[in-house]
Formats: sequence, structure tokens, C-alpha cells
Amino acid sequence: MQGVTVRSAPVPALIASTLPGAENAGKPGYYTVQKGDTLTRVALDHGQSWRDLVRWNSLSNAHLIEVGQVLRVLPPGASVEAKGVVVQPIGGSAEVVASKPAASPPLPVAGTSTTTGNDDGLGFIWPASGNLLAGFDDVKNKGLDIGGKAGDPVLAAADGHVVYAGAGLRGYGNLIILKHNNIFLSAYAHNQILLVKEDQKVNKGQKIAEMGKTDADRVKLHFEIRRQGKPVDPAKYLPSR
Repeated sequence: MQGVTVRSAPVPALIASTLPGAENAGKPGYYTVQKGDTLTRVALDHGQSWRDLVRWNSLSNAHLIEVGQVLRVLPPGASVEAKGVVVQPIGGSAEVVASKPAASPPLPVAGTSTTTGNDDGLGFIWPASGNLLAGFDDVKNKGLDIGGKAGDPVLAAADGHVVYAGAGLRGYGNLIILKHNNIFLSAYAHNQILLVKEDQKVNKGQKIAEMGKTDADRVKLHFEIRRQGKPVDPAKYLPSR
């Protein structure tokens, strides 16, 4: 899916209540579209597939959402308290510069170790072998940046299915997003070539892309793990180095 155009509402406050879903504004499990949003971004920030958002909101045009429109971001009947929905911005994650690229040892080969974090038994593995260029920073970097050469394999960090494969999310280049369960997503950015398609099931350790530098200043993989839509430090879920 390509980037979704956000159209400003034709008439501001006076008829804001006529926008789709306006009656749900402010309710748990719903999100009000802001300027600059895309459906893909909203889905990622809430740990969902953009296709699910289209279905739950009966969107007739998946490529058009309006500022002020209210979207359901949890499945009908879902427990908001259990989900603990958190909305976090994801901009700027591709702009981090390595602080100690030469000093970091190579990452372990994916598929050879178990995870150390509470990942509901997914057993995340490293998605690439290479030097760690930048670590997680809640403000500046929403994941890990891993170095390598153009064409190096990018591997699925856990079993899941592809909920996004494309270049429609600004700052991420050619991007793949995997949904592993109702809690966890993982994202793989700046790829040179994407080897999987949306709705495809993938296995842990499967090659899903080739490393590149789309929408980046150098060849690297930007890797994120999201728990209920919120970016978390992947290092807490990956095997010890």
C-alpha cells in the first residue's frame, strides 16, 4: 500500500461533527486523524494492519482519510484495558548517526539463539549480521540501525505475516512490517529489494529482503519491535551479543 493522502476537512469546526466516526472522538480504542497522518502510520502506531483499519472503519477509499476523522484502531469487542494502547510518533528514526560504528562487534548469526525479553514465546532473532550503528533511543531512534553491504540478507525476526510491504511511509524507504501476534509487530526499513508481499506468511529466519539505503544516507537496516504499537528497545528482546 502506498502513502495515504490526508485531505483537510472542507469546512472546519462548524461541521466537524459530520466527519466519519466523529461520535467516537476521545473514546478508548479510537484515534482522531491529525495533519500529516497516513493510514499506514496510524496502523503501525497502534500495532495493527492497515487492511484491518479499512475493514473496521468500512473505508470506501483506502487511500484517503481526512483530518478530524475518527478511526477505530482496535477490533470490535476488544478490551482496551488489556491492550493498553499507546500512540507514539515514529518520525526521525532514519536520521540517527552512528556514534561508535567501528567499535561494535558483529551481531550473532540469526536463528542460533533464544531471546531474553518477555516476547510471548516468539523467540526473536537478529534480522541481520553486521555492526550495530545506532541503538534504541525513545526520542531519536525507535529501533536499532544495523550496518552491512547492499544486498545482504534481511531475515524475519520471528514467525508472522506481512501486513505492509512498500515505500509509502516517509523516512523508512522500502519497508516491511510483520505482525507476529496481537501484541508484537516488527519493522524492517531501507531495503534494496523486498522479497515478500502483503498477507504472506513468513517463518523466523526466512529471507524477506535485501539490505539497501532507500531513504537513508548509507546502507543499513533499521529494525523496530513494537509492543501494542509502542516502539520498544529491540535489544531487550534479542539474544545477548
